[in-house]
Amino acid sequence: MRLGEEEAQMQAVDVQGYARQLFEAHGDKAVAEVAQKARALEDKGKNEEAKPWRLVEAALKEMLGPHQS
Repeated sequence: MRLGEEEAQMQAVDVQGYARQLFEAHGDKAVAEVAQKARALEDKGKNEEAKPWRLVEAALKEMLGPHQS
């Protein structure tokens, strides 16, 4: 495994852990809160700062699974 791959893998673990913590603290509202944070940064042109929040948002959505009807 190359260094870049290790960093990417570590980042994925960090994102999953952070998403889990947010979900435990905020429940279903965590997705909306993270999305709002990312959007606010994107609206200010801070797209690089918004990327980690989008990764956390995606991890939260994956944890929640598909919507049930």
